[in-house]
Amino acid sequence: MKIVLDLTKLVADGKLTAAQAEELQALAKPGTSLLAINILMAFGVFAIAAGLLALMPSVITAIVLGALLAGAGVAISLGVSAQWSLLGTSITIAGALIASAGTIGLCEVRWFGFAIAAVLLLGLAIVIRSALLSALTVLVLAGLLGSSTEYDAATYFLIVQEPTITIVVFSLLALAAYLVSLRVPADYEPLAISFSRLSLVMVNFGFWIGSLWGDDPGHSWRSDYTPHPYVPDLVFVIGWAAVLVGVGIWAARANRRFVVNTVAAFGAIHFYTQWFERLGAAPLTIALAGVLVVAVAVALWRYNTPSRGAPAAA
Repeated sequence: MKIVLDLTKLVADGKLTAAQAEELQALAKPGTSLLAINILMAFGVFAIAAGLLALMPSVITAIVLGALLAGAGVAISLGVSAQWSLLGTSITIAGALIASAGTIGLCEVRWFGFAIAAVLLLGLAIVIRSALLSALTVLVLAGLLGSSTEYDAATYFLIVQEPTITIVVFSLLALAAYLVSLRVPADYEPLAISFSRLSLVMVNFGFWIGSLWGDDPGHSWRSDYTPHPYVPDLVFVIGWAAVLVGVGIWAARANRRFVVNTVAAFGAIHFYTQWFERLGAAPLTIALAGVLVVAVAVALWRYNTPSRGAPAAA
């Protein structure tokens, strides 16, 4: 178990003597030195990988190099002492991302490329117990459904081509991952929780896009132009609000702080989106919206400030 202590403050408050602080500081030095070495070695490996990719830029190079890095990272993570875990984890994650990108490119950005990449990321996440790789798996699955982001001239884009299917798929995945987190050993619980949390974010993204333009489920995969059932934007507007309220009540009762904060954040996004879509950006509406968001921020601050003696829940 790792504990962060402010030794200077503890000495000033009389909780530790100067001698005790020096003793703890001496114990911390080896760990600090190894951390710096881990970071330096990781950056060196990344530089070598980047140089090799620049010399031989191809998807095959990316796949081979990524596989070698991931294999080396797993070997370090599982075969050496825990002091080198940062190096092993960093190399594994870098290799997984490079190999995944190469695989998706080799498959010409088709669905099976995303599927292979998702299996690769999730498998490596389980092997090295990386919550980050578990969360990244969700983003790859979102790409499989046609979701992506884009940047152009100081403008950021969020693309969700199938809002309805995104909502359904990631709702099921979020629930499944949460239930799994209740049944797996403690070492694997963070993986399932991270997967569930990012799936919840994707559900909200689906509602957000659907609330603006509605949805024709499956349209991005069809080649015909015959009429199909259309889900109007109002369904997403009402459904999103209902889901936010329901999940928020459950999260508050279950003391799931991350979920409460996520619901509050997307609740504010939902409110602002519909407010300005329906009422427009008039001075009065902007002022009223500002008052409401300040009230929400104060409520969140009160909720996230634990009472004295009570531990903060995750």
